[in-house]
Amino acid sequence: MTYPTQPTASHFIDGAYVEDTTGEVIEVIYPATGEVIARVHAATPAVIEQAITSALRAQKIWSKMSGTERGRVLRRAADIIRERNHDLSVLETYDTGKPYQETSVADATSAADALEYFGGLAGSLTGEHIQLGEDWVYTRREPLGLCVGIGAWNYPTQIACWKGAPALACGNAMIFKPSEMTPLCALKVAEILVEAGAPAGIYNVVQGMGAVGTSLVTDPRVNKVSLTGSVPTGKKVYAAAAAGIKHVTMELGGKSPLVIFDDADLEDAVGGAIMGNFYSSGQVCSNGTRVFVQKGIREAFVARLAERLGNAVIGDPMDPETSFGPLVSARQLEIVQGYIAKGIAEGATLVCGGERLNLPGFWLTPAIFDNVTDDMAIAREEIFGPVLAVLEFEDEDEVIARANDTEFGLAAGVFTNDLKRAHRVIAQLEAGTCFINSYNDAPVEAPFGGVKNSGVGRENSKAAIEHYSQVKTVYVRMGKVEAPF
Repeated sequence: MTYPTQPTASHFIDGAYVEDTTGEVIEVIYPATGEVIARVHAATPAVIEQAITSALRAQKIWSKMSGTERGRVLRRAADIIRERNHDLSVLETYDTGKPYQETSVADATSAADALEYFGGLAGSLTGEHIQLGEDWVYTRREPLGLCVGIGAWNYPTQIACWKGAPALACGNAMIFKPSEMTPLCALKVAEILVEAGAPAGIYNVVQGMGAVGTSLVTDPRVNKVSLTGSVPTGKKVYAAAAAGIKHVTMELGGKSPLVIFDDADLEDAVGGAIMGNFYSSGQVCSNGTRVFVQKGIREAFVARLAERLGNAVIGDPMDPETSFGPLVSARQLEIVQGYIAKGIAEGATLVCGGERLNLPGFWLTPAIFDNVTDDMAIAREEIFGPVLAVLEFEDEDEVIARANDTEFGLAAGVFTNDLKRAHRVIAQLEAGTCFINSYNDAPVEAPFGGVKNSGVGRENSKAAIEHYSQVKTVYVRMGKVEAPF
């Protein structure tokens, strides 16, 4: 199958596409049909070495450019991405199965936002002067060196830039390894960066599974690792990076609470629950999959939610009218179906959905469970699919305690018309990314990340600069040195 912006080889290294057919074959499957639409090869040791040596060489050139010059390249790349949004969105839909209606407004556009934002910041990354009487200290903000980004499969274009943009703005080089399930989009990001004027090698893309990631993470020439993925993968990568005392950012999973009080606007609350459970077919790490609804409106909430799910348009993801797509893979479909079976077995009420559609590809209708209790698997474990669990609560203190009773802490949301209560409750929820009368907004200007087992560090905003740079302190003595002997 050919389609717009199809990459021409498996890897992008030193400014060009690179192929090594001795690497393990990875089939790229279009989730809507189950068809194999491309094949890439996992990086061999020779490919990985080429990526590292070219990145180290390019980083010396890139770091000597002024921040303003680097920013100009990133902003130019953002413009190119926006110009090609349609073709890049089509590629993202082929890669992930997400509807074009979604990819055209949430994926390449978010990537362009990140490049533009950090391109704008690049020239402002300065140190400070500290006067100490006659003596003085100055600081320099310097790049870390070589960064490795490891992506998840749900937002391949966005994640490639959420990691790449701050890394490059600070003067680093990056080697990005996409998920083996969605390997195509990052290649186009690398291609566009070179077209925009980035030196060859400053942003390389290599394919592969865990072994390739491990090889990159454990290489002593790598200074920083940024992962988006599951908690088990995060623990392994964090441990491997710690062995080399490397800088780390981890954006991991969640089982986030969405708390809806009985004074909330019902339509807005239902809309928030839809955005926090069924966008990207529920395959979003920050999703508010534990929906706590106050007793007084629970029945009305569930009824209206089920009614609005009936408006979901399930079909060809390339059709702009389609609003709900397939799951990413046969394996993910199997996992989600397993959780639906567990939910029923443990006594939750399946209100609607959860049906495997008789279509090619990996299709499942969006599911709502009511009468869910805190100890059920569907209320404790990350499902990563279109499964919403409704849990009833009576008062504020109770719901805060229950919401926080989890190993995760990525996101949380509150719907209420009592703004004092909204801020009071959000302040007590143990999560890094929170929402009031909204859910799953992710502007590049705002920090994104979690607490507890949901990760360490932050992506986006000025906070990301701290994770891709280091401060050098220089003490300057203006007088004589006094020594004891």
